[in-house]
Amino acid sequence: MKLLMHTCCAPCSVYCIDSLREEGIEPTLYWYNPNIHPYMEYKARRDTLKEYSNMVGVQAIFEEEYGLDTFCKNVINGLRTRCQDYCYPVRLEQTAKYAKANGYTAMTTTLLVSPYQKHDIIREQGERIAKAYGLEFLYRDFRVGFRQGQAKAREQGLYMQKYCRLHFFRGDEIL
Repeated sequence: MKLLMHTCCAPCSVYCIDSLREEGIEPTLYWYNPNIHPYMEYKARRDTLKEYSNMVGVQAIFEEEYGLDTFCKNVINGLRTRCQDYCYPVRLEQTAKYAKANGYTAMTTTLLVSPYQKHDIIREQGERIAKAYGLEFLYRDFRVGFRQGQAKAREQGLYMQKYCRLHFFRGDEIL
């Protein structure tokens, strides 16, 4: 299996990489995150992933697209559903396109490690998109290792973003 793993950040990749390697699967990381804003957050996550991928000897591909205008246009009328309506599918679709064009047979995402993400929606969209490109969606419920991966990331001094948790909704307010 030649696996391309969409990667949102270094801390979320820690457990995913370790777990896949224990299975004998060597992932290639794929950075494509035009939904991460502001730019300083985007840059901090990208640069930390570059450092971490070098540190652990995993191949990483970086698609540079800071897509603020496109992101805003696509989420302005659906802030509460932006994850499932824009952020997940745009990243999974681009991952599938790259995977297909570059000889990968499977794809997955580090989004599956976070208890703060909409896991079932990610799985459904990942499976549907992968199938459309003739790929396998390698599903793993990486959430079991979320705390372990985060602890290891802290020990290694990786930048730990607060973006995902701070932008969830409770009632009518953005957290």
